[in-house]
Amino acid sequence: FIVMTADTEPIEILLHLPLLCEDKNVPYVFVPSKTALGRACGVSRPVIAASVTSNEGSDLKAQILAIKLQIEKLLI
Repeated sequence: FIVMTADTEPIEILLHLPLLCEDKNVPYVFVPSKTALGRACGVSRPVIAASVTSNEGSDLKAQILAIKLQIEKLLI
């Protein structure tokens, strides 16, 4: 799934991603802060978009799939 930030300026640099995600059936979600997303990604800089993937052998696979399902429920 894709995580994008609502405080991106100008927002137009992200606006193609939701359309692409919908075309490819990839769940996406907006979060409020690019600073918080950067911290969640483990970097000190703001991040405006991130892709979350999992490997078959990953210990986090179950958690990632649960979050993905929650995001899919948000999409109308």
